Amino acid sequence: MIVALLLLAVLLGGALALPQRPWRDRCLVAAAVLTPVLLVVHVGGSSAFNSLTDRPLVLAALAVAGLAAVAALAALFVRVPAALPIAVVAALPFRVPLAVGGSTASLLVPLYLVVGAGVLAYAWRRMRRDWPDLSQAEPGWLERVLAVVLVLYAAQATYSEDLDRSLENVLFFYAPFTLLFLLLAHGVDWTRRLALQCLGVLVGLALVFVGVGFVEYATRTLLLNPKVISSNQFEEYFRVNSLFFDPNIYGRFLALVMLAVSAVLVWTARPRVVGGAAVVLAVLWAGLVLTFSQSSFTALIVGLAVLAGLRWNPRLALGAGAVLAVAGVALVGLAPGAINLNADSGEGLDKATSGRYDLVAGGGRMAAARPAGGWGSGSFPRVFRREEAASDQQAVAASHTIPVTVAAEQGVPGLLAYLALLGVTFTRLGRGARRDPGRAFALAAFSALVVHTLLYAAFLEDPLTWALLGAGSAFAARTP
Repeated sequence: MIVALLLLAVLLGGALALPQRPWRDRCLVAAAVLTPVLLVVHVGGSSAFNSLTDRPLVLAALAVAGLAAVAALAALFVRVPAALPIAVVAALPFRVPLAVGGSTASLLVPLYLVVGAGVLAYAWRRMRRDWPDLSQAEPGWLERVLAVVLVLYAAQATYSEDLDRSLENVLFFYAPFTLLFLLLAHGVDWTRRLALQCLGVLVGLALVFVGVGFVEYATRTLLLNPKVISSNQFEEYFRVNSLFFDPNIYGRFLALVMLAVSAVLVWTARPRVVGGAAVVLAVLWAGLVLTFSQSSFTALIVGLAVLAGLRWNPRLALGAGAVLAVAGVALVGLAPGAINLNADSGEGLDKATSGRYDLVAGGGRMAAARPAGGWGSGSFPRVFRREEAASDQQAVAASHTIPVTVAAEQGVPGLLAYLALLGVTFTRLGRGARRDPGRAFALAAFSALVVHTLLYAAFLEDPLTWALLGAGSAFAARTP
């Protein structure tokens, strides 16, 4: 399995970074075929899969339904290529709870079907030579660094103490999301109309999710996540998660949609557009407040500051940010009791940071213990539980600060790759961002997402990251 994992990572890296176009196409298709094969092999021994094999008709029906859905979507994308990004946007938020490897995981099954159909349509039209090849230029530094990140992650899985987790991260996240990035960056003829259509889908979904959140708050009933349901019984406030499993991921989604609407708002002078955008933002803000997601509030503020700096005066935005930072430091130093902060004890800091202090401190000790190569890809929860004598509940939340997790799992090489990825991404998305609302949104949204991952989980495990990289790369390469 390790050899197959390394092969998959090499194929993904080739699809990203090979200089010759035909070989990139072949690697893309090969990776798309190998991923589900490895997935079937990996889950073949699970109880959920065995229960299906006991019912072959059910298994056959599911397989036929999945293949039919992929074929139908692929046919649609061949006839209407613009339908691909719209379908991607529509599928991004939806997760389906499934039993995998002995545990239940919320998987992006609709998005997997769309990506599979997109690759099939891309391969078909490339063979017919009628798919618009928008990537004649050589791969840039972003593609090269992404390839290094993927291959390094797979290589460091060879000594991981949790090979299953690292394998699942590649199969469920890195592999399909790499294909998603390639499709959005190089397989879509982005136009202003298409970008606005995708924005319309995002806004429509966000308003539906907010409506569900309002109902949850009014009835004090959550649809998902027993952990949040339990915590709401002991807190003075009531958090909602809408159709998302986690309130913080729900908040992240709302924050990014709000940044997209804000980009339209600050770049337009049409009164009707301004009024409509203001109403949408007010509704989405009300929905965001009910998540009580401090990480999402912070991400939104950072994203809005970036938008303001791009649209008007960067120095003014930086100055306002510096003032807020100084005010925050002063509040912590002079009046810690106002925010229930007891800096004299680790327990007080951990309580004030919702458990982040212990996680960061423990992750720092893990990184210091093995700086050269870390404990192996995907190993943080298991090693954290053992080394820190932590409970299962703490270990589940152990990736709430992405740089610390990367340093602990992958050591200095992984941390350098992570920093390089941030550098090349900001460089690419920053091209012409002051002249175009689409580019400005991509840069502001990525900035917000990076800040969110410093306070919560999921960076390359979130499809929003790869969608922003793909669409933002396409925006940066085209006329504003």
